[in-house]
Amino acid sequence: MTDKTLFVIRIRGGVDAQKTVEATLTMLRMERNNYATILKESPSYKGMLRKVKDYVTWGEPDVETVKLLLETRGKLVGDEKVTEEALKRLGYESIEKLAAAIVAGEVEFSQLNGIKPFFRMHPPKKGFKRTVKRPYKDKGELGYRGEAINELVKRMC
Repeated sequence: MTDKTLFVIRIRGGVDAQKTVEATLTMLRMERNNYATILKESPSYKGMLRKVKDYVTWGEPDVETVKLLLETRGKLVGDEKVTEEALKRLGYESIEKLAAAIVAGEVEFSQLNGIKPFFRMHPPKKGFKRTVKRPYKDKGELGYRGEAINELVKRMC
């Protein structure tokens, strides 16, 4: 059985945020706006996301989106782009194979040695479609958005 993976993006700043919320965002490796990470779905991560739901949005990525992320925004330690040679050292033949393994939950993204466990994203092209002060289900941008995260990620790459 494989676990689902979640793609989490921080879309609000930390001004006037509680210290516990800031600490949780730090543990999730989202220090600033437009930082993103890939997590395995687990009860502990779900609790952390519940705590920071007013600052982040998340959903399930597809293989094509993770491949695009690794190609455009993925960085090695030392701020170099992810290359085929670096992936071969990790034991993966190509970016497509690594993306498929991440989405299937076979490998945890944060445990890949040599690849930074977060992405620095651009603000979305043409801006956010809705307000960043409301939940996604109430005509906003925050919280769980399911498969719709893929469209937002493509605009942020």
